[in-house]
Amino acid sequence: MNHHCKKPSPKAVEEQKKLLSRVKRIEGQVRGIHRMVDEEEYCDDIINQITATRAALREVQVLLLESHIESCVKDQMIAGEDDVVPELIKTVRRMVK
Repeated sequence: MNHHCKKPSPKAVEEQKKLLSRVKRIEGQVRGIHRMVDEEEYCDDIINQITATRAALREVQVLLLESHIESCVKDQMIAGEDDVVPELIKTVRRMVK
């Protein structure tokens, strides 16, 4: 977490648990891809699994960005920290590459 963030609220802790659950499912998907490649399964099936995994990762990324904006970025802006906007823009640019 960003060092500018305050102690997480109970809601934030619950959101983190949900994100970790999603990440664990993604880990399982990646292990599935490994198994599929190892067992030389049909390429189209492997590609479909990769597509699903990438979509799941993007969703986790977006959820993290939303949480970051709603908490850390908001708090930094209220505190008058002007460097938060360029940092946020850099983050979004990395996401859309």
